[in-house]
Amino acid sequence: MASAPACTVILGTGGTIAGRAAAPREALRYAAAQIGVAELVAAVPALAGVELEAEQVAQVDSKDMGPPVWTALVQAVVRHLARAEVSGLVVTHGTDTLEETALLLHRLLAPAKPVVLTAAMRPATSLQADGPANLCDAVTVARTPGARGVVAVMAGTVFRPEGLRKHHTWKLDAFAAGDEGALGQVVDGQLRQHRAWPDARPLGAHLLPPAGAPWPRVEIVTSHAGADGRLVDLLCADGVDGIVLAGTGNGTLSQGLEQAEQRAQQAGVAVWRASRCAAGGIVGLEPGGLASAGSAAALSPAQARVALTLTLLEQRARVP
Repeated sequence: MASAPACTVILGTGGTIAGRAAAPREALRYAAAQIGVAELVAAVPALAGVELEAEQVAQVDSKDMGPPVWTALVQAVVRHLARAEVSGLVVTHGTDTLEETALLLHRLLAPAKPVVLTAAMRPATSLQADGPANLCDAVTVARTPGARGVVAVMAGTVFRPEGLRKHHTWKLDAFAAGDEGALGQVVDGQLRQHRAWPDARPLGAHLLPPAGAPWPRVEIVTSHAGADGRLVDLLCADGVDGIVLAGTGNGTLSQGLEQAEQRAQQAGVAVWRASRCAAGGIVGLEPGGLASAGSAAALSPAQARVALTLTLLEQRARVP
């Protein structure tokens, strides 16, 4: 008996890819998260003959992404990855926090099957709608033999999670891959791969707090001309669990922030350093200095916040 064709599951979370505008020429003024994922899939003729399932996990503008949706998404991804007939997943998402969700799924799950995030810079009603092509490319990557791990697909380019950044506010090719470059490109319906699939030690979905339980509170403070550290002091007084300092250049901090981060650490607050620069990671830190974003110093401040949150959840899990 012939085996059933491998199934790809598409999980919808909203975003611009599911957005509507008042008129087709409206490319930047629109309402995100208006169209269901099943409708998005049905609007792509090239997917008509592909074995697909669609599930709506959430319907949000990704600027409002956070723990409740992340928890629901992780649970859905784990549930479908466990199905033998499912060869891979695609997640439709908004672009604003795509790099954060990609890193969260990568660090938590590091799946043996592919989990491919995709999005759009134009709403579905736009004359320049890029969602259909991105969705089709994401399905192509998810169904590529040997594919594994969490990746993102935008404008024909396949990105690994670490180093991924949204670097432009409105262009269709709004994402950058960092110094190490893209994993590959989708050309004529096939993946041309240049780098290995992402791999990591999975932390495990069990780290996530149960529904309704609080996550560690981690905030980002940016160093800039005149930064005096008072924001750090205020956050510590307000009970923050962790702070990511987005430093200038190679992660440098104003004297006021340097002094404030020392006070924060003495008070038991976890403090990490990242760079506010659009590209490059922190290099050459002095031994014993303020930690950068773990071993992956090229993380954006937003990604560093995700990584620090997961580290704090790990520490919480070790406490009897």
